[in-house]
Amino acid sequence: MSRLIAYLHPKCSTCERARQWLRRRGVDFAEKDIRATPPSPAELRTMLAALGGKRGRLFNTSGLEYRALGLAAKLPGLDDAGALALLAGSGMLVKRPFLLGPGVALVGFDEKAWAAALAPA
Repeated sequence: MSRLIAYLHPKCSTCERARQWLRRRGVDFAEKDIRATPPSPAELRTMLAALGGKRGRLFNTSGLEYRALGLAAKLPGLDDAGALALLAGSGMLVKRPFLLGPGVALVGFDEKAWAAALAPA
């Protein structure tokens, strides 16, 4: 079983592009529906560290839920624990696709970044 996990949303065109990209390259990954099973707090902490502590990069800032909750104004006042609790509680707040595994932590689909991160050693 793969230790690489791709959190994707079935109706997200960017997630579909990422899914197809991974499959074309023969990358072994387990897929999880980000809405039904959001990343865990531990996984979110791992991604946050990979992003250099930039919490805003974890959020789907163009999402309806993000806007409905007014998170653009609230996020600066939240600590890491509060921000990660929000994300772990609602996968629709998490920027996607979200790809995590040993030595790999990617959020959002950038083909060049994914190719570099997933290149054979």
